[in-house]
Amino acid sequence: MKVVIEGAGEVGSHLAKMLRAEANEVTVIDDNAERIAALTSYTDVETVLGNPSSIEILRAAAVEKADLFIAVYPLAAQEINIVGALLAKQLGAAKVIARVNDEDYLNAENKLIFKELGIELMFYPEKSAADEIVAFLKHNSTAETMDFARGRLQIAVFKLTEDSPILDLKLLEFIKDTTSEELQQFRVIAISRDETTIIPKLDTKFLYGDLVFTITTREGVEALYRHFGKTNVSIDSAFILGGGPIGEMLARSLTRAGLKVKLVEGDKDRCIELSEKLPETVRIVHGDGRNSDFLYEEGIQEYDSFIALTGNDESNVLSCVVAKKFGVPRTIAEVENIEYIHIAEEMGVDNVINKKLITAGRIFKFTLSGKARVVRYMTGTNAEVIEYTVAPGSAITTGPIKDIDFPRNAIIGGVIRGSEAFIAVGDTVIQPYDRVAIFALPETIQDIDKFFK
Repeated sequence: MKVVIEGAGEVGSHLAKMLRAEANEVTVIDDNAERIAALTSYTDVETVLGNPSSIEILRAAAVEKADLFIAVYPLAAQEINIVGALLAKQLGAAKVIARVNDEDYLNAENKLIFKELGIELMFYPEKSAADEIVAFLKHNSTAETMDFARGRLQIAVFKLTEDSPILDLKLLEFIKDTTSEELQQFRVIAISRDETTIIPKLDTKFLYGDLVFTITTREGVEALYRHFGKTNVSIDSAFILGGGPIGEMLARSLTRAGLKVKLVEGDKDRCIELSEKLPETVRIVHGDGRNSDFLYEEGIQEYDSFIALTGNDESNVLSCVVAKKFGVPRTIAEVENIEYIHIAEEMGVDNVINKKLITAGRIFKFTLSGKARVVRYMTGTNAEVIEYTVAPGSAITTGPIKDIDFPRNAIIGGVIRGSEAFIAVGDTVIQPYDRVAIFALPETIQDIDKFFK
């Protein structure tokens, strides 16, 4: 597949590296020589230096041959991305995607306008991040969560601590401790350990610090949480550190949901702006959130959740550690440096949010067969979660899962069939129009995709 990316900022560079690793032909356009040099220092993509809105430059990147054009030019008005995407479409790009920075562009009516103009997807990473945090707070006993079909199937991730009931058990022993009814409602699908993802076997042992990935039906949630020694605590209040776009959208969403919200921002002018834009029920405070005395004076210890969104990874992680020491039950940190994610989890941050991983999942599905509905990169692992809709006659329907030679480093976790959701086992036969949730290591993605063509 030929992919042209407009913009070599953080998101564009991450996408270039990810898509090149999947053996795609990737060309990146940017008018900043330093960004281009930084990108080519760690990945072998083609580059074009020049104005990304220039037809001449777009032609130099051969956009007319592109299967996918991604407009993610950094630190600029969204119009540059929209113009670039529209020009690429007119020049012959098969599919075009554009990053925007205005929520209004994402309402149904406006999305339809742009779709009619030829832009297949518009995305706002900061909005996606805010939505993800809201989802974390709903499933607040897990390190991460993902819902399929409005929660009928759920992927939940648990971090094993010293008091975890399954610590030092083998998977076989865990299964023996589980009733036959529960085995039909949930299963363990993977373990992330020391930055390595393991598809567990029966003799795999659960160890301290493991991130355990599970899939469950809605009916199995309570029993699954009990096995992991977790209970969902009601989150009624949120202390947000950082008043950027994510913090603003999150504060609006949470106060709309009835939560008590306090937002701390270090820039006085931005505080004034937020006070004019956000509901009066959001308490906005000007101050330095890196100061633990200040946080205590502002009553951080009285809140159920603490979300650090300052734009500085180190400050976000350390302030979450402080919040934990003050007794805040749930902490979430924005961490944009992927190298820091594992460190943040080791330091006790409950959830990590990364805009690049969220964005990558939304875009990666456009490189697959067209039957992939959702792709999600989970933090703490290099694995991907994919939801496919099964086409009639595809290879996945030719027999029981155990007999179709499905890739070893992938697991079909669950199936949604009509209004029914169930956990997949070896004897399960996938049927046309099923929605299938798959957990897979990156090297298996193209092989998996062949089963659904």
